[in-house]
Amino acid sequence: MTVRPRKSEPNVSPKQALYQALTSSILTLERAPGSDIDEARLAAEYGLSRTPLREVLRQMAGEGYLELRDNRGAQVAALSHKTLRDFFLAAPMIYSATTRLAAEAATPSQVGTLKAAQRAFRQAIDAGDIAGRVLQNHRFHALIGEMADNVYLAPSLRRLLIDHGRISANFYRPRTDQMRENLAIAANQHDEIIACIEAGDAERAAQIAIDHWALSRDMIEIFVTPPGLDTQLGDHKQSNRQSGSQPRAKAS
Repeated sequence: MTVRPRKSEPNVSPKQALYQALTSSILTLERAPGSDIDEARLAAEYGLSRTPLREVLRQMAGEGYLELRDNRGAQVAALSHKTLRDFFLAAPMIYSATTRLAAEAATPSQVGTLKAAQRAFRQAIDAGDIAGRVLQNHRFHALIGEMADNVYLAPSLRRLLIDHGRISANFYRPRTDQMRENLAIAANQHDEIIACIEAGDAERAAQIAIDHWALSRDMIEIFVTPPGLDTQLGDHKQSNRQSGSQPRAKAS
């Protein structure tokens, strides 16, 4: 696989270009969970020596995109059943808390940036750009995390958004009228969240964030649950016996 810098950002350094391209390819499942990173190839493509290349990979490992293995190099972070179950448990709590705090603390400048991200998200929907939908939704919620500015929630949200991007392909590639309607509702909920944040309505913002998560939850759960698996990903009372299994992660 060839990973190249995004043409829209020509002035970034080779390290920044590599980081941007790798994160995008991981979020959109261009690089599958558990796949190996060809460090020699990336070094040649980006003109990087081993030290700066490894700096990028270590940063991405710390953020949750990659796993570094002794004597085996880097690989894209896997998606085990336990990871996904934890994701479903944590998502509504983290999204509602960060959105509530964003409504209490956002500046007019930040709201303007969030509106721009929402316009880009809608453009990706109108253009049928699946990868763009994933990446712009990621940016939208990441900006809300920046508004919240909470030292404890921020790392959790960033980690959550990585896996949300990777497992939401089914939601952003609607195949039925109901799925297309859900996508339109999700876009409208983004607008509602912006309005609440701009108005400082923290309670309403938090509730819409929960509703927004619930809209996509069932579709995502169907997409990632292996056939015949009885355990509900959002039910912490179920057994951990399948915690080492890998979910389906098809990008079709």
